[in-house]
Amino acid sequence: MTQKFQPQQIVSLDRGTSKLYAEVIQVVVARQLCWVRPLLLVEVIDEEAQMTDLREASDLFWPIDLFRPALDTEVINFLSQLLVKEPKPELDLASRQLLNKFIHEAWKEYKGSGD
Repeated sequence: MTQKFQPQQIVSLDRGTSKLYAEVIQVVVARQLCWVRPLLLVEVIDEEAQMTDLREASDLFWPIDLFRPALDTEVINFLSQLLVKEPKPELDLASRQLLNKFIHEAWKEYKGSGD
């Protein structure tokens, strides 16, 4: 089932205990892709949510079916914490590595499920 996302909608790409929250920029229906701008990565470790600010990360083009709409109730607390902070001028190395690891593992899972 193809999702019907709108620009500026917040979506989630879930993988295990981690969630990548992103803002929809555009949906490319012909290719079934979603252009998103990462906002934050939330990882639950020992029942505690750890949030990584990704507002300065590069945009992503990903298969639309991997995303789900993020519920207001699940992101409002994270976004309220995120928006009070000024974005860093550049994504730091640790944040970049976390995002790269998450994306790599999510892609590997996605490609493995299609075999």
